[in-house]
Amino acid sequence: MTQSLTDRQLALYAALAISVHLIEAGIPSPLPGVKPGLANVVALVVLLRHGVAAAAWVTGLRVVGGSLLLGTFLGPSFILAAAGGVAAVAMLALLHTSTGTLLGPVGYAVPAAIAHTAAQLAVARLLFIPDPGLWQLAPVLFAFAVAAGITTGIIAAGIIARLPPRHDAS
Repeated sequence: MTQSLTDRQLALYAALAISVHLIEAGIPSPLPGVKPGLANVVALVVLLRHGVAAAAWVTGLRVVGGSLLLGTFLGPSFILAAAGGVAAVAMLALLHTSTGTLLGPVGYAVPAAIAHTAAQLAVARLLFIPDPGLWQLAPVLFAFAVAAGITTGIIAAGIIARLPPRHDAS
């Protein structure tokens, strides 16, 4: 079976997202688990070039592949990453289907980052930290999510501006 050009591109996007995910895992963070989400730049580029389904695949492959390589598969960090990824992709899908091309990368990235953080907080509270004091971290985490969303959106916009136009219909 021959793969289409888009399949090969998506495989490369997934490999890039996993690579960035692995690099980010080695960056010290101010709070446990708080990262800038640079692998989400790849998901944004894929969303805007190939659509929601492709972005969902790349995100899913990043979460699973990254966790397998980091040795966290099915552990708490995998569960939190999966919850955040699902929430972010759901937000991207909602925005993409409801706004069409009205939003740019930052307009997608900020709500997706907020959804990602909200899901992780909810899952952490439900499964791992049954203390209501966890919610006291929410303002700081949401502020960081907004900053990370703005940053990843700006980076994605810069990358998209430098990519050649797409010529296929997929």
